[in-house]
Amino acid sequence: MTTKEEAENAVKTLLGYLEGQENVDREGLMKTPKRVIESWDEVFAGYKQSAESLLDATFNGEGYDGIVLLRNIEFHSTCEHHLQPFRGRAHVAYIPVDRIVGISKLARLVDLHGRRLQNQERITKHVADDLVNHLQPLGAAVILEASHGCMQCRGVAKQNAIMTTSAMRGVFFEKSEARTELMQLIQQPVL
Repeated sequence: MTTKEEAENAVKTLLGYLEGQENVDREGLMKTPKRVIESWDEVFAGYKQSAESLLDATFNGEGYDGIVLLRNIEFHSTCEHHLQPFRGRAHVAYIPVDRIVGISKLARLVDLHGRRLQNQERITKHVADDLVNHLQPLGAAVILEASHGCMQCRGVAKQNAIMTTSAMRGVFFEKSEARTELMQLIQQPVL
């Protein structure tokens, strides 16, 4: 396990590379390694959480059998390929059988997976899989739309490209009517 001091020293080494071995001890950079590691502790806090602990508190669904959808969940993550940020919005839905979960848990589940080195496909899949594993719903659906820093500030430099990923489980995968209803709900005007 790498210590905080070793991590800070690694950042200082990277600063030396970026600065061309100039003055990495100048005033503006002196505390940068410490600040970078502190910010990474927050940005990558998802490694310190688990879906099990997040979704352990459920409630009686009281017979509700319609779609539960939390849409337009803002999220951010970091691309594991280039360490560039990507951000967007998530739409998370499920159809309960017996148990429901507090809606803030759906947003927290997206954050849990987003606050790790990631790719968008993995976040989408893992959020859907966690809902299925912990709630045993009739169906679960996750759609993520995001813009990626690695597409915007390097390489092809496309500023307006949006990547969309989806994971459909249960009735959302098996029944087109359920998918159609879900998409209609997602496209409703914002209040």
